[in-house]
Amino acid sequence: MLSRRRISAALIGLLVLVIGGWLVQEVVAVNDPAEHRGSLPGAGSGLEVVPLSSLPEEVDQTWRLIERGGPFPYPDRDGTVFGNREKLLPEKPSGYYREYTVPTPGSADRGPRRLVTGEERELYYTGDHYASFVVVDPRR
Repeated sequence: MLSRRRISAALIGLLVLVIGGWLVQEVVAVNDPAEHRGSLPGAGSGLEVVPLSSLPEEVDQTWRLIERGGPFPYPDRDGTVFGNREKLLPEKPSGYYREYTVPTPGSADRGPRRLVTGEERELYYTGDHYASFVVVDPRR
């Protein structure tokens, strides 16, 4: 009888360890952008990688417009070449990057927020008009 209890306790303990390890792995995978370095375009840039779901709702709306090909709120400006004059994104030939307006609630003009795409499906976000960027992971 005592050995059955020990075996049962050992099996329960093992099950708890396996489930606990799986949960820890999932949490680390969600919070560790290094996991995506090989598969997420732009992740090798050295910029912070953030999930699309963690950014303002308007970023997701703009991303959906980009994926659909528009229509964009500023058709004369959205989809135009982003020159990367600040040199915060990886250096690429002229015309490589395109920029899109992310609406800023309460702003009378285009506001400071933009999504910038690269020819290799990179996706960058700036909320401060090109003073800083993050790599956006649209899968999360």
